[in-house]
Amino acid sequence: MTEKRAAFLPFHALNEFMTDDYRLEVVRAVLNQVETLSEQTRLEIDRQTKDFVTVPGFRNSAKAPSSLRLKPSILAFEKNPRFTAAIVSAWAELHSHLRAQVYDLLVSLGWEILPADDDRTKIPGFLPSWPAGQDFDMLNSAFVDKYPDAQVQSNDISLMAVWLGGRLPFPNSPESP
Repeated sequence: MTEKRAAFLPFHALNEFMTDDYRLEVVRAVLNQVETLSEQTRLEIDRQTKDFVTVPGFRNSAKAPSSLRLKPSILAFEKNPRFTAAIVSAWAELHSHLRAQVYDLLVSLGWEILPADDDRTKIPGFLPSWPAGQDFDMLNSAFVDKYPDAQVQSNDISLMAVWLGGRLPFPNSPESP
């Protein structure tokens, strides 16, 4: 019997697909709205911040004002897969309506994915494969066709697709649904 194994890319590999400005926007949104998140998500952000973010003058960086945490949080986002996962998970929670829309879109396109509200931070990272014939431009176009009245940035649609799909479209990766 042959055992199938999946190779995963760490969550912070996501940085290869993000501009500096968009990364700043995502991290800032989470830090500025952390109090609106569910208790479980808030606690995870605090735990990851305490472990991976250093703010001078604070023994516990989670207690520092968000404006002081922003730069060191971006550094942690770029280097630490668990911190990246916590931030993107929180970002997806903040955009629950978009999460539902992108989930429906991906399912309609034949993606085999976990339920929309499953905790993706528990998986080891992203699969380095992407469905054949699909890319960010195609997904964004399909989203606009399906939700013509939605006022959503293409970066947000792409990030949500990556998060929900659990996949990164690395060049020369095997294509699979």
